[in-house]
Amino acid sequence: MKIDRLIGILSILLQKGTVTAPFLAEKFEVSRRTISRDIEALCKAGIPLVTAQGRGGGISIMDGCSIDRTLLTSADMQAILTGLKSLDSVSQTNRYRTLMDKIHLKNPEILEDNSHIIINLGSWYRHTLAPKVELIQKAIENHETIQFHYCSPSGESDRTMEPYLLVFQWSSWYVWGYCMAREDFRLFKLNRMQNLSRTGVSFLPRETPHFSMETNFSSNERIPVTARFSPKAKWRLMDDYGPDSFTEAPDGSFLFSFEFFDKENLFSWLLSFRGQAEMLTPVSLREEFSLLLHKMAEKHDI
Repeated sequence: MKIDRLIGILSILLQKGTVTAPFLAEKFEVSRRTISRDIEALCKAGIPLVTAQGRGGGISIMDGCSIDRTLLTSADMQAILTGLKSLDSVSQTNRYRTLMDKIHLKNPEILEDNSHIIINLGSWYRHTLAPKVELIQKAIENHETIQFHYCSPSGESDRTMEPYLLVFQWSSWYVWGYCMAREDFRLFKLNRMQNLSRTGVSFLPRETPHFSMETNFSSNERIPVTARFSPKAKWRLMDDYGPDSFTEAPDGSFLFSFEFFDKENLFSWLLSFRGQAEMLTPVSLREEFSLLLHKMAEKHDI
């Protein structure tokens, strides 16, 4: 990607001082003409670069420039590397680690694998998830529509969309973009997508609204829920919603309070506690959940 290359060129200039266009072209595996365009783009962005001809010449940052040449310290580079490695954890390539290798030249110890933080964005479904992430990323870069079969609580449908963002939140991957069927921006969960493919049809990027997960779920009415949990469930409550989501009652049980967006997810979550949970409110939902439990009991009656 061009932005990767521009960051890489700037970092090399900050660290080495002066480099030649052929050196940069070889390092980033592009033509000298591409490097010339990149240098022009950096200049237009306000980075004062100069070129000198002849022996010992090359491209450098103008003397006296106020850019801090310690812009990327060892700690900074380690933080960047940790974040980029987390993206590699969900892909089938080492593209981000390779980018870091290209960026760093002067101090090899910066890229030693000694970070004390590991972020793994992969999942149990990596063998099916990684190809989807790569395909959608290429479609976004090339402004190309994608199509897929989608399964949701409301049913199944075939969709075509203009993808704009890959999103990782709530332990899941999503793609956000303009859905042709709904003529609006929608969020789709990658694990629910089947037969995903690029259409080969290009699109002109449209003006996009500000993205937030909360906005995308705002159309769903929030469900304020209170429930009682046994002491054995404390670790799950802390894992799933944090220590601020519950208080300890005098009898040792835990009173849980939270707002949910999806009734089906709420029911599935309560069932996973195997009798250690009791929904208290809302009463109407408690009755619906009780009916569901009775139906399940009838199905499993021996």
